[in-house]
Amino acid sequence: MRDTRESRLLLVLLIAIAFALITVDIRGGEQSPLDGVRHAAASAFGPVEKGVAAAVDPVGNAIAAVRDSGDRSSRIAELERENTALKQRLGSDDRNRGRTRELDALLKTAGRGQYGIKGAQVIAIGAAQGFSWTVTIDIGSDDGVRRDMTVINGDGLVGRVTTVAPGTSTVLLASDPKFTVGTRMEKTGELGFAGGQGDSALRVELLNGKAAVHKGDRLVTFGSSKDKPFVPGVPVGEVVRVEPSVGGLTRTLQVRPFVGFSKLDIVGVVVEAPRDDPRDTVLPPKPEAPKPAPTVTVTVTPSPSAKPQD
Repeated sequence: MRDTRESRLLLVLLIAIAFALITVDIRGGEQSPLDGVRHAAASAFGPVEKGVAAAVDPVGNAIAAVRDSGDRSSRIAELERENTALKQRLGSDDRNRGRTRELDALLKTAGRGQYGIKGAQVIAIGAAQGFSWTVTIDIGSDDGVRRDMTVINGDGLVGRVTTVAPGTSTVLLASDPKFTVGTRMEKTGELGFAGGQGDSALRVELLNGKAAVHKGDRLVTFGSSKDKPFVPGVPVGEVVRVEPSVGGLTRTLQVRPFVGFSKLDIVGVVVEAPRDDPRDTVLPPKPEAPKPAPTVTVTVTPSPSAKPQD
């Protein structure tokens, strides 16, 4: 093809289409409409691309082609489109790294508690069944999920399964005002019941109104009969306030949940309970209290007085 204005404009158009497809593909991830085409192309052209990649920089070549063609407004538009695509790709990489860390934390928590889990991804939030604090996950009855199974993540208790479809499930979050779970205090073993308060701390009623509780004390799930809806030993939260005792039969605590319910992504449904109650072993080690800085003592020695002259 001769180097004419028409050929240069055609090249710009092809590059624009290529960047548009890259953007669609990145946004779609594994659900991208180009996923099947991408796999087929990878099988056919993968060996060739591997050999050529070391010698050819496609991004650099695309920028150079845009730079050498069309008018100034076209070049700016193409560069902006390419910059957007690269930012989306970087964002996707960062998100994947974050999800890898979440999955690693989930597996460590499941391992400490000896919970058999099915990993899942949160795919929707909101009020599918009223104004409840719920999320939808991407596994269901086809994956062995059943109603009233415990849901956890790497930080602790997320909630329980309430509705199951073949490929999805609804999880009622521990922050929901209708949510209740039996709890046990770390070390002392004091029992109570935790309930959600929306975006506020969990409210815990201890059965012993005279229990000695302090800010920073931690709680785990007590467990349910036949481990449904809750398995034992799952971290629940940390005491942030102890309500004044007025001589009642119970004692009220405000507990900050370990789980951040507004940023859930990777979770695990406990499909197999542990053989033995893990008690406090799933809780992470408490950070050591900072050591006090050593006190510097300065001793001042007075200089001898000058001998008076005669």
